[in-house]
Amino acid sequence: MAAETSSGRATSAGDVFRIASGNFLEMYDFMVFGYFAAAIGQAYFPAGDAASGLLKSLATFGAGFLMRPLGALVLGAFTDRHGRRAGLLLTLALMSVGIVTLTVTPGYATIGVLAPILVLGGRLIQGFSAGAELGNVSVYLAEIAPPGRTGFYVSWQSASQQVAVIVAALVGVALSFVLGPAQLADWGWRLPLGLGCLLVPLLFVLRRHLRESDAFETRSAPDSIATIARHLWAARGIVLAGLGLVLMTTVSFYMITAYTPTFGKILHLPEQANLLVTAGVGASNLLWLPVMGALSDRIGRRPILIACTALMMLTAYPAMAWLTGHPSVLRLIAVELWLSALYASYNSAMVVYLTEIVPPAVRASGFSLAYSLATAVGGFTPFIVTWLITVTGNRAVPGLWLTAAAGISLAAVFVTGHSQRRAASQKRGAL
Repeated sequence: MAAETSSGRATSAGDVFRIASGNFLEMYDFMVFGYFAAAIGQAYFPAGDAASGLLKSLATFGAGFLMRPLGALVLGAFTDRHGRRAGLLLTLALMSVGIVTLTVTPGYATIGVLAPILVLGGRLIQGFSAGAELGNVSVYLAEIAPPGRTGFYVSWQSASQQVAVIVAALVGVALSFVLGPAQLADWGWRLPLGLGCLLVPLLFVLRRHLRESDAFETRSAPDSIATIARHLWAARGIVLAGLGLVLMTTVSFYMITAYTPTFGKILHLPEQANLLVTAGVGASNLLWLPVMGALSDRIGRRPILIACTALMMLTAYPAMAWLTGHPSVLRLIAVELWLSALYASYNSAMVVYLTEIVPPAVRASGFSLAYSLATAVGGFTPFIVTWLITVTGNRAVPGLWLTAAAGISLAAVFVTGHSQRRAASQKRGAL
């Protein structure tokens, strides 16, 4: 994959790989945490029963997402002022602190209450970093993409996350064959995190060789932080609408990836099978994302956004009810692959659509803020649906959570479409 940008500078597969590499590490760490949430809960959050420990662990998983809006504002503004390359290096450095903290912190039995405090601190730092990482990567890819191929190029941001889903799941499966349940719960869950730590130096080397995007370099002069803040406030309507656009992506993604092993346990399905299903979901996402991203370049973003949100609203709860009525691995595969197709198709069009509607002066900070606000909600999906199942006794209730998210995203598609048409009409009137 090599092409010329509008400025004539070649964009290669190597550029895309270097850009998306840190995104892989971020998602790999989040997936490992989600897969081993029960073991991490036992290590750091002792409780009277397993369900309480799991909820505390999932709450810590979600807590990192609460820092994302702050990270989007601070680190996104840094990127809009100092450049895409500088922003990507900074987010990678902060991300590394989070994964190393979780890997090396002793358990509650060793250092007491300091253990959950350190783990929570690491998740908050990583959440702060992640608030701008995804936005920086998406904006960078959009700015280096050749004309007419933005959807395809930007889709590789999400595709790198799917590789992380697959790798993390397969590592989990391999460990389950090598180690017994007691060993996994005691210390085995640290091994995949340690593998992520080993990747950090390589990722720094890759990102150090990134070039700055032409779109940033050709800007007249970097805006001050105060000016960026004013631009961001002026674009608050787009940011809020962007939050709605992203909601279906974040809710459905964490439902079908990080939560799948836990949901499989709730359905009393084999642990290894649950992880293999999750790997299959990652592979399915990886297939659909570039295909539908390329399709969005041909037919437009909005038809895909409308079709996917409507289908999610119509099918999410019936699919979950069918699965939980008579749980089986085959039914889990069928439901997860269907939700995967809807998620990946929607996300491939949504991410590039969001980069197109956010004003250029605050493209990194505005995109990151919208995405991180939505993720602050969607990232709590494992906690929310586990709590809802516990309270209602209805194991199909995750389908209602998906339906609500899709409804909000569909409304946001229409709101942003109306805003775009009105802005275009005003521009024509001014001419």
